[in-house]
Amino acid sequence: MNNSIISRIGLLGLGAIGKRVYEALSTRYLPNARFAAIDPHGHASDFVRTHQIQLCSDTEDLARWKPDLVIECAGHDAVATSVPVLLKNGISVVIASIGALAEQPLRQHLEAAAETGAAKLILVSGAIGGLDALRSARTAGLDSVVYVGRKPPRAWLGSPAEERFDLEAIKEATTIFRGTAAEASVKFPKNANVTAAVALSGLGFDATQVELIADPAVDRNVHEVEAAGPFGSINVRLANNPLPDNPRTSWLAALSIEEAVSKQLLNVIF
Repeated sequence: MNNSIISRIGLLGLGAIGKRVYEALSTRYLPNARFAAIDPHGHASDFVRTHQIQLCSDTEDLARWKPDLVIECAGHDAVATSVPVLLKNGISVVIASIGALAEQPLRQHLEAAAETGAAKLILVSGAIGGLDALRSARTAGLDSVVYVGRKPPRAWLGSPAEERFDLEAIKEATTIFRGTAAEASVKFPKNANVTAAVALSGLGFDATQVELIADPAVDRNVHEVEAAGPFGSINVRLANNPLPDNPRTSWLAALSIEEAVSKQLLNVIF
């Protein structure tokens, strides 16, 4: 796949990430491409009117438009409902909401749909780094993988943490969740997609441990991964600025989608 044959890009979702990805692709990577989108939440009508984007009514409508590649940034529901339809129609999809893959039946369904349509299912790294090292270490065996996510208390608004904690009143680092990557991906779909990336690169969803922290001492989204095994140990820490339009999402998450698409355009491995 290269930019000589990618001229039609579909977008599932036009929230903060979808808009930023569109602007990057349309100005930097694919200035001559045509774009179509599904806006399931109806928040981007003004954006669509002021940009050259064709709005599709549903997934089937987008599939009939025959995009060369679709980028999903609409959430877990879109992965479960829209992505299989596109894959079966032979349309490769870049998935940003990889937390949905915590459900094994869905992973199997997507793999089968991709095989049926001879399409690619492309996962992004999201807001975390070092996953190549983690995947390499896995070949020798991993004893443990722990992910710790640390964000300002207000960044957890709209998540289940809001039901258990007075986020506005937190004065010191407070653990709002501790469990497996499978549990975190389901309970914190908008905040913990990175845990899915770590799980898929390491020990899997059930064996990867996760701790999520509301920390008033940080002003960025901080992601830490610790892994150990016969190979030795890995310690990765990233402090990411949030997206200006969405404080619950790391800016690097949007950049990882751009990087994944650029790989497809240039047909490179890394």
